Amino acid sequence: MNDDLAALGARIDHTNELLRRMLAEVAKTPSTHAIFVDAGYLYAAAGRLIAGTEDRRAFDLDAEGLIEALIDKARTIFADSRLLRVYWYDGARRRIHTAEQQTIAELPDVKVRLGNLNANNQQKGVDSLIRSDLESLARHRAISDAALIGGDEDLVSAVEAAQGFGARVHLWGIEAPEGRNQAEPLLWEVDSQRTLEIDFFKPYVNRRTAATHEASAGTRPTREEVRFVGARIAAKWLSERGREALADLLPGHPYLPGSVDQDLLVEAEGLLQYSLRGQADLRRALRDGFWGHLQSQF
Repeated sequence: MNDDLAALGARIDHTNELLRRMLAEVAKTPSTHAIFVDAGYLYAAAGRLIAGTEDRRAFDLDAEGLIEALIDKARTIFADSRLLRVYWYDGARRRIHTAEQQTIAELPDVKVRLGNLNANNQQKGVDSLIRSDLESLARHRAISDAALIGGDEDLVSAVEAAQGFGARVHLWGIEAPEGRNQAEPLLWEVDSQRTLEIDFFKPYVNRRTAATHEASAGTRPTREEVRFVGARIAAKWLSERGREALADLLPGHPYLPGSVDQDLLVEAEGLLQYSLRGQADLRRALRDGFWGHLQSQF
């Protein structure tokens, strides 16, 4: 009897030791989050909020700037977590990238996933892509938190699948001018809800007007010219804020906080006398020039 008790005690001690090791390993593993964007919902809701229409042809959306703003928002919410990537779900004829979708796909830390687009310009297969990715990443413990930007009731099954493997799903919505633009069953199912308001989107959505086209009617600057302007603005930024502010900014490379990025864009457009809205390559050159100068001074 004593031998049996001793053996049982030894097994319990061994099990406890394994549990301690496992918990210690989990504590050392950083949390990871990903952002899942239903582009159809985003364009429709942001377009209606800012431009008064869901018709994509009636407004420009600075997807690169908006994605960086979403990454910055996630960084503040999931403070002790690292970003896996941004998943951008959209529709396209025969699943062939448009020029805009190709530009988005080339952004760092962004994965574009395409469903089909039918004759009525309705997305098909996007919800199943979101579910597949959410479920797979949660099952393999690749993410602990998912920020989901969408509103369709069909996403409920995607949320349930991810939660079934232990991931937490946080629904981010876009302010609606009236009523709701997200299905109630989806709101009930998620772990938390957050609404991004009109001021968040204003810098990135612009209704197409004659004035907008005139702003870009001048001679298009070269990438080197824009990069030089970025470096010039960085020098001014550094002189005004000092090296302490620079030390706070560098860990976020290659991303800029939304407020800094917007100030950089506005000041550069003033210096160039040319609109950089919708000019992804020039916006990237601007940030490259800004970062290049700052890193050379550190």
